[in-house]
Amino acid sequence: MRLNDVIEGDCIEVMGQMPAGSVDLVFADPPFNIGYQYDVYDDRRASADYLDWTTKWIAAAARLLKPTGSFFLAIGDEFVAEHKVRLDACGLTMRNWIVWHYTFGVNCARKFNRSHAHILYYVRDPKACTFNADPVRVPSARMTTYADRRANPVGKLPDDTWVLRPQASADHFKEDSDTWYVPRVCGTFRERLGHPCQMPEAVLERIIRAATNEGDVVFDPFAGSGTTLAVAKKLNRKYLGVELSEQYADGVRKRLQMIEFAADEPARPARKRQPVKK
Repeated sequence: MRLNDVIEGDCIEVMGQMPAGSVDLVFADPPFNIGYQYDVYDDRRASADYLDWTTKWIAAAARLLKPTGSFFLAIGDEFVAEHKVRLDACGLTMRNWIVWHYTFGVNCARKFNRSHAHILYYVRDPKACTFNADPVRVPSARMTTYADRRANPVGKLPDDTWVLRPQASADHFKEDSDTWYVPRVCGTFRERLGHPCQMPEAVLERIIRAATNEGDVVFDPFAGSGTTLAVAKKLNRKYLGVELSEQYADGVRKRLQMIEFAADEPARPARKRQPVKK
């Protein structure tokens, strides 16, 4: 199996050629079928056609999971229930229905503005799955607010509602809060690469740290802008992605190459602060 790359092609066909039980983590952020403008994919399919395709790619991805493997799927309101039914049908076990809340929401007409997405977290075997608690612990309210001696000194696990705010700093785990603050990737942000549906790196960082160990294989059937693969590479995991678009796949390869360039650059010496003249 080819690793540490992105493969151009149809994800169902590519996954059909991969060996069963070969990946530790599947992260999928598929098209939501709500009319996003992709370059080669039609995001306005008939519901029956879209759900038939969903059934096939979910089954193909679930087949790839190791006994200790995890499956995270990001999806919007319109089809989240249908995706859950299909994950259940694959014999996987749901661990969390995570609500990713970002306060800089999507402007809507004739309904309340949207400020959240869903992340369904499933595992192959709940008794054998990889879940690393310590790398994702955060300070609890018992520690920060109530000074309760019963608080776990190393912090608590994050809640299943993840609060993402664009006005927060780049530090994703605040010392004085038990929620996770990090922005949705908006058009004005440096992290933005031009893909219409780009995930923040902090979302993938939490997932990959919790569900895999160094050297494990992370797989993304919808590589898109390459966030999953980029974070996996930074965290010393093996990775593989599939992308239908030649243009997007080229962008992913460039992004991965830039990580290598950044790692090879020598650290810049700190600039000495000049004394203030009075």
